Amino acid sequence: MAGSRAKGNGAQGSPRVADWPVRETGCSYPAMDFQPSPGSLPAEQRIYAIGDVHGCNDRLALMHGAIAEDLAARPVPHALVIHIGDYIDRGPDSAGVIERLLQPFPVVPGAGQPHVVNLMGNHEEMLLIALEDGDRRAAELWLGNRGGDTLASWGLSWRGGARAWRNGIPPRHLGFLRGLGLIYRAGGYLFVHAGLRPGVTLEQQRREDMLWIREPFLSWKGTLPAVVVHGHTPDNAPQVRPHRIGIDTGAVLGGPLTCVVLERESLAFLQT
Repeated sequence: MAGSRAKGNGAQGSPRVADWPVRETGCSYPAMDFQPSPGSLPAEQRIYAIGDVHGCNDRLALMHGAIAEDLAARPVPHALVIHIGDYIDRGPDSAGVIERLLQPFPVVPGAGQPHVVNLMGNHEEMLLIALEDGDRRAAELWLGNRGGDTLASWGLSWRGGARAWRNGIPPRHLGFLRGLGLIYRAGGYLFVHAGLRPGVTLEQQRREDMLWIREPFLSWKGTLPAVVVHGHTPDNAPQVRPHRIGIDTGAVLGGPLTCVVLERESLAFLQT
C-alpha cells in the first residue's frame, strides 16, 4: 500500500482501508475479500470499475493484469471493464494511458475477452474545450489543472496554443477523447465520473454535474436512481455508502489505483 497522505473531500465518517479489505496486486496475496454491496448484478455478470488514472499508465497496466488474472481464476459469462474517466493530466504518461485504452483488452484463456466501457471525466472535457480556437480562458483552466503534463506526453509544448495542440495530438487519441460517453447503467448500478445531482431525474441530469459535482452528492443520504459508482473526489480509501461507491483513491497523489469488483450482491477491491 502506498504511504499515507491527506484526506480528500469525501464525506465525514468515511470508512478507512481497514474497513474495506482490498487485494493489492504485484505479488502473492490472498483471494479478494467480498463484502455485501448496496447494489446487485445478474448472476452471470461481473463488473470491474477502475478509478481515476491521471496518466499513471504503469498502474493501469498492473490493474489490467490483475483483472485478467482474476478472470482466468474465476471465469464468468459476461465480464465488463469500466474506466470511470480522468485518464489524463498530472501523471507522467497520459498519452500511454489513452493508447492502452485504445487497444483491445487481452483475451483471457478460459474466460474470453471482457467488454470495455470508457467514460468521460472532467479533465478530458477540459482538454476538448481548450482545443477550441479562441477560448483562452478554457486553455488557461486546463493548463492550471496540469494539462501541460499531458501535452508533454505527446511531445507538445504548452506554449503552442489550441491549433498547435490539436494538430499535434494523434488523431486516434483525439477521436477516443471525443467519443467518450457520460454514463453507463448495469443492474442496480449507474457509472459516472463525478456523481449525480440529488432530487433530479436521470433524464434531467446536467452534463456539468455528472463531470464535476461534489456536494450535495457526496453527503446525500436520500435515494438516487441507482447505486452510483464514481471517481473524481479522491480519498485514501474506497467510499461505500447506501447509494454510492467512490473509487478515486488518488493514484497520482501517491495513493493506489483502485478497482471495485461487483458481482451478484457483493463487492471487493483490487488495488495497484
